[in-house]
Amino acid sequence: MNARSTTLIAHLDTAGGGQVWVDGTTLYIGHMSAPHGTTVVDVADPRAPRVLATIDIPAGWHSHKVRVANDTMIVNHERLAADADAGFGGGLGIYDVSNPARPVLRSKWATAGTGVHRFSFDGRYAYISPTVEGYAGNIVMILDLADPAEPQEVGRWWLPGQWIAGGEKPTLTTGRGPRCHHPLRLGDRLYVSYWQHGGAILDISDMAHPRAVARIDTSASFPHPTHTLLTIPQPLKGRRVMLVADEDVDKRWPSAPAFLWIYDITNEAAPVPIGTFQVAGIDPDGAAQAPMTGCHQPSERINGTIVPCAWFAQGLRLLDISDPFAPKEVGSYVPDPPAGHARASSNDVTLDERGLLYLVDRQGGVDILETSVW
Repeated sequence: MNARSTTLIAHLDTAGGGQVWVDGTTLYIGHMSAPHGTTVVDVADPRAPRVLATIDIPAGWHSHKVRVANDTMIVNHERLAADADAGFGGGLGIYDVSNPARPVLRSKWATAGTGVHRFSFDGRYAYISPTVEGYAGNIVMILDLADPAEPQEVGRWWLPGQWIAGGEKPTLTTGRGPRCHHPLRLGDRLYVSYWQHGGAILDISDMAHPRAVARIDTSASFPHPTHTLLTIPQPLKGRRVMLVADEDVDKRWPSAPAFLWIYDITNEAAPVPIGTFQVAGIDPDGAAQAPMTGCHQPSERINGTIVPCAWFAQGLRLLDISDPFAPKEVGSYVPDPPAGHARASSNDVTLDERGLLYLVDRQGGVDILETSVW
């Protein structure tokens, strides 16, 4: 373990996780591999976390993402293996967690293909990345969960060339085809990462007809897939700022570890990169390194201008972006590797209303941390 401005207050020994989320004093963990689906944990006493409930899933599927708001929990169902039980099906599991110790399934929203990869949820609408019949790859979709038992599609968006059933012809470069990865909402905009095709800013003031106002197209020029577009709510140095995290996997050609970009989107039709951040020492010479050495993703919750980031083998990094031209690291925590593994693989981080941090390793375990940087 290596820590700077952070203190470990508890460790929860769990199966490897893809996402952590805290609602009140309840921690929700989405796991990487079956049979582990979702674990619900009481963290009212963060030094003594207590498992309240678990939800299992069948082999060949995973449910590695989870979000909770207004007593509704959403988890993804995504097929990983060709021989996975087709009766389970891809999509979303939607639960009532008014009693977190007894999650109750309200509905299963089903989709064709492999299912849903990632999503965000504001308590009413879910912004998701499903596979849909007639389309190549994952697209953007908005679901209305006003009635969690009867989710309703509101709108969808895709890159030109994805709607095969509509006669569109792919106009794509080499590498993996188009794939919506992760929509995040702020106001009447959706900030959408599109894997090896960069990302897009969508106007959703009319949710039934999302409209692109900007594209960041990395399909011909950059090796790393784009994982997250996270916009900062407040201006920094008079500018509207967006973080763009590239994930250190699935590279289009051998390359040095992925890193974080900072974009000026004051003129949102023309995003301009103005800064970058990489963990010191992991890219000494630009040489290619093993996957999962570099960046994964920032927390979707931030504290002022401090952004917690999960950086795979480099653990947790706390970035101060008050000067978006010169982001600086102000804290870190690199956990010991889980048993049987050579290094850590921090996959996600979030924070709660008390300012505590929750860091999950995709190979196993959740660490609960305090920090002195806020």
